[in-house]
Amino acid sequence: MKKVTTIIAAITMLFAASCSKTEIQPRAGSGNDQNAVTDRHGIPNQEAYYDDDLFTINLMELSEQAAASVIAHNQSVNEIYASEDLDDPQTFHPVIDAIPGDGFNPMWLQFLIEFNPGFTPHQFFSDVEVEAAEASGEITLVNTGEIYRCSVVGH
Repeated sequence: MKKVTTIIAAITMLFAASCSKTEIQPRAGSGNDQNAVTDRHGIPNQEAYYDDDLFTINLMELSEQAAASVIAHNQSVNEIYASEDLDDPQTFHPVIDAIPGDGFNPMWLQFLIEFNPGFTPHQFFSDVEVEAAEASGEITLVNTGEIYRCSVVGH
């Protein structure tokens, strides 16, 4: 039983480590204050929808240089759709297009959802809904070029 507990603890640490801060640049003016995690673009325990289910995710924004490298060299980044930049409070829960076991890559490219004139903003619950709304002209997706390293930590 002790061996199983040790294995579970090791797996948990690996998932937590997937949001490494090694590639993160602090925002201008950040220091050793109480908001250091937020100032370093960390967004702990945010909720996001995936296929109609709400999941808890942890996000860490990569520096501009690291994001550019990921975009240039990683063809399998996932997408996260948000109503506002992920560093800001959200009007609606973000939507993710993958979870572990379903095409998951810990690197996510952020897209902002902008509702087009004549359409009422509302919550989306899956990437399929987001893509359908874009195809119908309800929304425009804005590629921010921001990459987040993240983990899905709860369902």
